[in-house]
Amino acid sequence: MFLKKSKPTKIYFATDIHGSEKCWRKLVNAGMVYEVDNIILGGDITGKGTLIILEERPNHWVTDFLGQEMAAEDEDGLAVIKNRAHNTGFYPYVIQPDEFAEYKSSTDFRNQVFKKVVGETIMTWLEFADKKLTGTGKRIIITAGNDDPLFLDEFFQNSDVIVWAERKLIWLDEKHQMLNEGYSNPTPWNTHREIGEDELYSVLKAQAELIEDTGNAVFNIHVPPYGSKLDDAPQLDKILRPVDGGQTLVSVGSTAVKRIIEEYQPLLGLHGHIHESKGSTYIGRTLCLNPGSAYGEGVLMGYLINLDDNKIRSYQPVQG
Repeated sequence: MFLKKSKPTKIYFATDIHGSEKCWRKLVNAGMVYEVDNIILGGDITGKGTLIILEERPNHWVTDFLGQEMAAEDEDGLAVIKNRAHNTGFYPYVIQPDEFAEYKSSTDFRNQVFKKVVGETIMTWLEFADKKLTGTGKRIIITAGNDDPLFLDEFFQNSDVIVWAERKLIWLDEKHQMLNEGYSNPTPWNTHREIGEDELYSVLKAQAELIEDTGNAVFNIHVPPYGSKLDDAPQLDKILRPVDGGQTLVSVGSTAVKRIIEEYQPLLGLHGHIHESKGSTYIGRTLCLNPGSAYGEGVLMGYLINLDDNKIRSYQPVQG
């Protein structure tokens, strides 16, 4: 007599899309492409900044996009600039000359504009996800990253197919619970969600203690564990320039994350944060993954993972 093997839980994990419209659409479509019900986005959802497009006169717009001067003489040309910005992780904002002066002089006004364009973009993202995934049984589980401002949480609350999971325990199936944490240890850039290693450990431990079966758990923690090779980044000098043209690498991950994984030994660790350190490693029995990120090129990098009871049946990197 042969025992029937249980069906594994298949998940798709990606991270660090930084506002890229192309990557968001690919993420939503990953459920159908890879035939998974759980799509996990591991943080740093927000783009890097606002692209100001000045309307110098009616039907004439100018901007400086990543050092390249661009101009448009009609709505079609303006749409080209906007699409390029969206697809590379920036938020286009058309501004009038009188408003432009206030934008340059007022930090509060710049912050208001940024929140506005982020919110408008996410609303279009949610509409796209709802249209594609409603009724399919598929969902996108999202947590924050250190680059995500605190106001981001409010924008992901009203969707039938999105689960905002920051600092919540989520069941992936009847056996696998997932811990979700977006804060990182301190970085040189003083980003939105950073705390010290001791506090990060306490936050993670409080969540881990609530997990029913840590041997079957997934720890979705944005920052990778220290010294894991998933956290290698270029060493920076005092003015934050890469040393030796970026050839010298140092570990910048979290000692708290390493400690919590060593202590609780979950089945799987999902990480991001360091775009250039894609790969896999084991910490004890725990498989830790970082898919990396190429959001600036509109390429979505991820992992397909099959979870069984107390083991990982398979995992593989995918991109597109």
